[in-house]
Amino acid sequence: MKVLGIESSCDETACAIVEDGKKILSNVVATQIPFHQIYKGVVPEIASRKHAEWILPVVRRALDEANLKPDEIDAVAATNRPGLMGSLLVGLTFAKTFAWSLKKPFIAVNHILGHLYSAHLENEIAYPYIGLLVSGGHTIIARVNDFDDLEILGTTIDDSVGEAFDKVAKFYGLGYPGGVIIDKMAQNGNAKAFDFPIAKIDKKDGHRYDVSFSGLKTAVIHQADMCLQAGFEKTNENICASFQETACRTLSSRLFRAVEDTGLKTVVAGGGVAANSRLRAMLAERTDIKCVFPPLKLCGDNGAMIAGVAYHFLKRGEQSPIDTTAFARIPQFKRGLKNLEDFGRR
Repeated sequence: MKVLGIESSCDETACAIVEDGKKILSNVVATQIPFHQIYKGVVPEIASRKHAEWILPVVRRALDEANLKPDEIDAVAATNRPGLMGSLLVGLTFAKTFAWSLKKPFIAVNHILGHLYSAHLENEIAYPYIGLLVSGGHTIIARVNDFDDLEILGTTIDDSVGEAFDKVAKFYGLGYPGGVIIDKMAQNGNAKAFDFPIAKIDKKDGHRYDVSFSGLKTAVIHQADMCLQAGFEKTNENICASFQETACRTLSSRLFRAVEDTGLKTVVAGGGVAANSRLRAMLAERTDIKCVFPPLKLCGDNGAMIAGVAYHFLKRGEQSPIDTTAFARIPQFKRGLKNLEDFGRR
């Protein structure tokens, strides 16, 4: 079964064709980074316009690279939540129209399910496991029981980890996107130069696995001089290394707590920050845990993860109505619950 998946939730116009939920026949991603760099962040108006310009040529290229004609596709899928509304609507509307014209099934997919599925495209992973979604818009620790069955254990109470990376990079004029730049600059810095704080969150009242990056971001931006350790210089490289180390330790401490409490020894990561070299190294240090990451090309937004999830819905005999719409947000996570209908694709 060959599924064409479209992802346009933010600033990447992406389309991929995946066979049987595993074999990637093509994976095309058109990035808008050069158009947003001047603003040091994504401008929604620009993003939606570029999606409208690029969606058709990107889909055509995906078909060409897979050496397939449109009528050889078995189904069409697209992200319908969460994300920038204008961006979502471009990809979703195109996908529904394309499916209707071909008389093929259409499947709407939750962006979050896609990121957590990315590692499955090149790895055999058994359920259940602990999922770690870390990106510019999301920071989630969850028990993953199936491709669409998540039990939210913890999330950020303020900024996402990717947002913190971008804002620190913006303040120090390092460039955009901040995550990649900070990771690179940190290689030439000393992580011990600054003693940045890790937020202490009450373990009670369902916050045992939650994280916070607002205080860390504030310390790095406004209180760096107070955090500088004796014998070190206040350089951008040292700031990046120390900030990255603290951000990754914030994530790993809650993640390892979830592993110990649940007894699940497999951790699967997804999202743009899953490409961070220090996070990967830190998780690999735990030899008693199996940590699975997507390849770097599948950490960011891509159509392959959407097509992969859609295959499993189709295999179960499910598809989405043609009047399915987009949602910029998903309801507030309820820890300990699966959020079934609200969290799912409909």
